[in-house]
Amino acid sequence: MESRIEDLVRRLMESIPPGVRGLQHDLESNFRAVLRANLARLDLVARDEFTAQTRVLERTRARLEELERRVAELEARTPP
Repeated sequence: MESRIEDLVRRLMESIPPGVRGLQHDLESNFRAVLRANLARLDLVARDEFTAQTRVLERTRARLEELERRVAELEARTPP
């Protein structure tokens, strides 16, 4: 995530008019601080963790569907 923050700061700095670039160091520090503070408030997870949790959910969903099918079969065999 740190590299993404640096990339955002770099792009912001490139968009600043040349006349204001004398304040570049202060602006970079402020951009970084604002980005970190706002991104920290978001409840973000890393892509690999998200992918792992997605796989777990897919396996759980498949297992649930299998169990539901088996219960339906057992209920169909049981007389009322």
